[in-house]
Amino acid sequence: MTSGFNQNAVIDALQSVLPKGDKPVALHEPSFAGNEWTYLKECLDTGWVSSAGRFVDRFEQDLADYTGAKRAVAVVNGTAALHVCLLLVGVEQGDEVLVPALTFIATANAVSYCGALPHFVDSEETTLGLDPNKLGQYLGDIAEVRAEGCFNKCTGRPIRAVVPMHTFGHPVDLDRLVEVCRQYRIELVEDAAESLGSFYKGRHTGNRGRVSALSFNGNKVVTTGGGGAILTNDEELGNLAKHLTTTARIDHKWSFLHDRVGYNYRLPNINAALGCAQLEQLDGFLVRKRALAEKYAAALNGVNGVRFFREPAGSRSNYWLNVLLLDPSETRQRDALLAATNGANIMTRPAWTLMHRLPMYRDCPRMNLSCAEDLERRLINLPSSATL
Repeated sequence: MTSGFNQNAVIDALQSVLPKGDKPVALHEPSFAGNEWTYLKECLDTGWVSSAGRFVDRFEQDLADYTGAKRAVAVVNGTAALHVCLLLVGVEQGDEVLVPALTFIATANAVSYCGALPHFVDSEETTLGLDPNKLGQYLGDIAEVRAEGCFNKCTGRPIRAVVPMHTFGHPVDLDRLVEVCRQYRIELVEDAAESLGSFYKGRHTGNRGRVSALSFNGNKVVTTGGGGAILTNDEELGNLAKHLTTTARIDHKWSFLHDRVGYNYRLPNINAALGCAQLEQLDGFLVRKRALAEKYAAALNGVNGVRFFREPAGSRSNYWLNVLLLDPSETRQRDALLAATNGANIMTRPAWTLMHRLPMYRDCPRMNLSCAEDLERRLINLPSSATL
């Protein structure tokens, strides 16, 4: 049987959505059309450009107000946020932390920073994120719940936490995952780095685990240049997060007293100023990104061999990076389509290399990863800037 896939038909569909011209269409560019210049100039005029200032406090409060979390603690990047989240829930050296194999490297690296070991788990196609049903079945085989917590019967190590990542902004099945965590006494830490503006059953992502991490890298929906935040609904944990990320210094007018090993993860005021201006425009960014996703969906409808990925049922996604999925029978076309689209000035990208394929994580424990491996072969990200 001959394939119905037509590479030119895919390119024509994408070009019908994207701007015309010779300039390459980037995967995700920031948009600066609000108060960015005004707020940045205030930082320069007043000299408040470093790790203190009114914009840091305002940015944290604005994030808490938008997401519905009780506390937001701004930090230097999303990886730092995730590192501290893991420390806050008690991840220690020698622990195992369950993370999806299909994720950005920061998720696994943050685990390593704690001296813990990533334990890779599979994804599901309906969300592109961690599969809680498959995880529950897997833990039924390899986990033992004791008075001290959950342990891996195969390695003897504690399984301390699970870190679902809301892939490309699409929320995972949090209800089912919370059930699995309760059953096996595992801490839930949401990697919400890509999902600012995404909602699961009417509630913003990052509110189901004890702590969660956001990212404001230059390619995110809202950017501070480089930056991140910790979200929590636990005031005590919020205070500890602020303390740990500001070098664990005890507040005093002049003395430098520190009561534990802390981290210089403070977000500078000048970056927070940029974030405040960006958050003022977030609703507009989301409207435009959803409109772009709808145009992609319409243009690709009926194109043989591919489909546009839509948000999971019960969720409202920010569509951070739009996703085209090749049919399972067309996986051999992926690299050729990547080459052709980039050759046509459409900057497409494959999914990240799965974590267990990287040399430093090759020997980490893992479950059957058949869905993640299948998605890796079929997934292509499309240009997704709000400006499009």
